[in-house]
Amino acid sequence: MRLALNRRRKCYWSLQTNNMSSTLGSIETADLQARVSRFQEIEQKILTQVRSVIVGQEEVVEQVLISLFVGGHCLITGMPGTAKTLLVRTISDALGLVFKRIQFTPDLMPTDITGTDIIEEDETTGRRKWTFVPGPIFTNVLLADEVNRTPPKTQSALLEAMQEKCCTVRGNNYVLPKPFFVLATQNPIELEGTYPLPEAQLDRFLFNTIMGYLTAKEELEVLSRTTTTAAHFAEPVTNAEEILGMQQLVRMVPIADAVANYAIAIVRATRPTDPSAPDFVKKYVNFGASVRGAQFLVLAAKARTLVKRRYNVSYEDIAALAAPILRHRILLNFHAESDKQDTDAVVKKIIEAVPVPRA
Repeated sequence: MRLALNRRRKCYWSLQTNNMSSTLGSIETADLQARVSRFQEIEQKILTQVRSVIVGQEEVVEQVLISLFVGGHCLITGMPGTAKTLLVRTISDALGLVFKRIQFTPDLMPTDITGTDIIEEDETTGRRKWTFVPGPIFTNVLLADEVNRTPPKTQSALLEAMQEKCCTVRGNNYVLPKPFFVLATQNPIELEGTYPLPEAQLDRFLFNTIMGYLTAKEELEVLSRTTTTAAHFAEPVTNAEEILGMQQLVRMVPIADAVANYAIAIVRATRPTDPSAPDFVKKYVNFGASVRGAQFLVLAAKARTLVKRRYNVSYEDIAALAAPILRHRILLNFHAESDKQDTDAVVKKIIEAVPVPRA
């Protein structure tokens, strides 16, 4: 029975790729299958390199990689000392991309991120001219460390880069390198000296990934790796051009209308004003997710499909990624706080309340 199911999936994938090849013209089914095989090979090599440095955190690593394959940004929330910065740097090394880090502080200015124009004198003519000096945002992987410690004026400069993949300095528009990812970190417990991220900026992050504590066995492995003379580093296994091709491949993964409608139903159920919203959503939620939540849910599910060695998106892909995609897009009210309900609990109830379409 499982063999028959796999054959049906392969036939479905072949049919979808034939349709896509006729639409795109120059892309053939064999080429798509070769690209899928290469995608899975590179993903496994990246994972091997990351595992040589990072211990545990399987879900976090998977979600960060999915955000890179989709071309989105990821917000990593975790306690100090949980290897957030090390994870980002390790993944950047494995991808073979340019990595830069910005330590966000209250006195950080927008030009400290984007760069600025300076006046230089031309040695040949003696005339002065404006010269643009790029800031650290001109990179492939940008680590925005403790992103909630900088004021809104500086956060807005990062917002433009995240959404438009460019920045504006003195009226001039500069395009950022491709690919461009922002992997931001924040501390969930410190409130003094922090500036909560505005909803518009939170909505630009594909995932809000929670990085928790390791198990006792995993912590023992960390000690054995980090308290000796042995050094562990990640080696590059791919490049920017391949990653851009992987992002294009993710968007070509087929998804059935029923699965897409399931994703839409989950997102619409987060809105208290929607007729399909459950009673607990109307009680606990002030504002739900926008259509961008549904877009990211489908894109991330497509990437997860390739990572899991499957041919089309399933209901399980949608349900598995709902929490990290929706937890920062749902704004709870005081009723939820008084009843000790957080966004993860609300999303879990929504998954249970929204029925899975029957074949």
